[in-house]
Amino acid sequence: MKNSRLIIFASLVLVGILITQLNQIPNLNKQLLQAKATLKQAKTSQEQSQTIVSSPQSQQDNVSDSTKRVTSFVKIFSNQPTSSYPDTLKGMATEKVINELTQTFAPSVNFSDKAHYDVTIVAIKNAWGSDLEYLVVAKSDVQSVAYTITYDTDEKLVTDMSRLTLKGAFDNEK
Repeated sequence: MKNSRLIIFASLVLVGILITQLNQIPNLNKQLLQAKATLKQAKTSQEQSQTIVSSPQSQQDNVSDSTKRVTSFVKIFSNQPTSSYPDTLKGMATEKVINELTQTFAPSVNFSDKAHYDVTIVAIKNAWGSDLEYLVVAKSDVQSVAYTITYDTDEKLVTDMSRLTLKGAFDNEK
């Protein structure tokens, strides 16, 4: 009788342990999926880093091409009337940037028909990753205007832009 009670007690303990382990399976599956996603993201990040490190010429060509596109973008919007922005800037910038240019930046700068803006400085603030950050200065006979521009190399679009206040050597506004 005592042995049968011990066997029943041991069986109940084992059944309890088994049920507990079976209840842990969904949590373990979630943890496994999360670990796989983290591993995949880490591998992708490592591949991008290896690509940049192993092929600096490729990264340099990418930055050079992006710099040309940003320079062209600034030349176009600086020397065009704001009414033509939706057509002329399409494919060069996101709709958000085009709307900001039309409504915010352009009215604050005197883009006259006679003024011609030259892009005097295109400097890279951040050259790593898929989003490059530029500092751009456009200058006319009357004023200089500076912008920070974020360029997405994957989408090949200007994704963000803000106007800067100039002080010192470039502050020739009358």
